[in-house]
Amino acid sequence: MSNVEADPAELVCGDRPAAARTVTVLTPRDVPLGGPRAMRVRRTLPQRQRSLIGAWCFADHYGPEDVAAGGGMDVAPHPHTGLQTASWLFSGQIEHRDSLGTHALVRPGELNLMTGGHGIAHSEVSTPDTTTLHGVQLWIALPDEHRHTARDFHHHAPPVAELPGAAVRVFLGSLAGSTSPVPSFTPLLGAELTLGPGARVVLDVDPAFEHGVLQDLGGVTVAGRKLSNGDLACLAPGAGELELVNDGSGPARVLLLGGAPFAEEIVMWWNFVGRSHEEIAAYRAAWQAGSEQFGRVEGYRGAVSRLPAPELPHARIKARRNPPAPG
Repeated sequence: MSNVEADPAELVCGDRPAAARTVTVLTPRDVPLGGPRAMRVRRTLPQRQRSLIGAWCFADHYGPEDVAAGGGMDVAPHPHTGLQTASWLFSGQIEHRDSLGTHALVRPGELNLMTGGHGIAHSEVSTPDTTTLHGVQLWIALPDEHRHTARDFHHHAPPVAELPGAAVRVFLGSLAGSTSPVPSFTPLLGAELTLGPGARVVLDVDPAFEHGVLQDLGGVTVAGRKLSNGDLACLAPGAGELELVNDGSGPARVLLLGGAPFAEEIVMWWNFVGRSHEEIAAYRAAWQAGSEQFGRVEGYRGAVSRLPAPELPHARIKARRNPPAPG
């Protein structure tokens, strides 16, 4: 998915408040995707209060959308550098094509993880038989030693693990006795949890991780804080347990994201993750020039052949230092 806002601004991953393990709840903002069919999404990361949860640096939550009324998703080929994209659906299907040569479907409950590294391009189009589109698009920042890695793609359909009061699908990392086979470049956790009515679930989690709980269906209370649809509860490292409570009369569904704090300075602009203004400008120029750094996407049949990059901001794009550790 393309990070295409009407007025793209500098977004810097790495500015996390140093605090005890308390809950900060982020509310999403509505953002139109680029292209001729501008589907709207709810963007929860990055924000001024929080730019990262571990290496997770971007989260778009969308739907349920009636495709007949809204047109669905049609994002023309666009570039990425220095990151991975993790696609996760609750309903509908999306056709994925990339410059690695991958042609795959994103289906509910199945992970598609694309590694951009040095440079990749891809397109995303909801399938003709999709009536309702509902899902999440996530980005993972790559650490400096791996950010120029080769293009890659992984697909994984995690099994459902049953817990008292909840069903869990672990698509990255480990949780509740389930481990994903998909490799990651930093310690990460990604899981879907569906809680039954009135369920209270206490999960053993890594106390070294930051965690985020993205509310999708129903309403869940996280460490005493009630979430609304689209909210993202952020928790600092420090505790080995995480409590989720569904006090509603129907099921509730969340995504649980986690990871070791990401200490590097990272500048994110449009679809590029870099380390300096000059690097971002070079990525943009390469994409505009049709550089082989990003390759070619074959088979896309949209109204435009590729998304042009927006103009760079007038101000210099700068990385910011992480806040000092407490104490």
